[in-house]
Amino acid sequence: MQGPDGAANHLFSDPSHNPARRGFLRNCSGALLLASGLLPFATASASTRRFISLVNTHTSERLELCYFRDGKFVADACQRLDYLLRDFRSGDVHNIDPKLYDVVHAIQTEVGHRGQVEIISGYRSPATNAKLRSSSTGVAKRSLHMQGQALDIRLRGVDSAKVRDAALALRAGGVGYYKKSDFVHVDTGRVRHW
Repeated sequence: MQGPDGAANHLFSDPSHNPARRGFLRNCSGALLLASGLLPFATASASTRRFISLVNTHTSERLELCYFRDGKFVADACQRLDYLLRDFRSGDVHNIDPKLYDVVHAIQTEVGHRGQVEIISGYRSPATNAKLRSSSTGVAKRSLHMQGQALDIRLRGVDSAKVRDAALALRAGGVGYYKKSDFVHVDTGRVRHW
């Protein structure tokens, strides 16, 4: 993925000969953009339109729409996405952090994926999380799924290890890799991985 470090390159005679320096610049630029609410891929202009295409693997519901336009998240699109990403077990709907859509969009851009993103898990009610936790060691007690800050995703046709690597490179939050179940957890919490 090309980072937004082009503007900073004038500070050094030829940073392309120093991978560590290039990585440092990319991480600093990415951190500044993340703090401003923009991920590295979204630096072209505030009017950039961003689209997302999701399928809920449990309900088979599909949604493809523009979620970001004219410098802001589209409220109606986010409401429709909230519903698609509801707790399918209880039917509870919760606001999903729209920055997750930017994370998914950036991952797809990095790996060259243009298809639908398979959603394994979106929002989880506290009751659902407790039930899942009682039967699995892989469910966190304070899961960010309960806050609408996490998605478990799969990109059909793309190795999940490649998806994990793209998510890790973003440094936009937590990344969990579930090789056996073939999905990647992404969230907008603190940067960490497992």
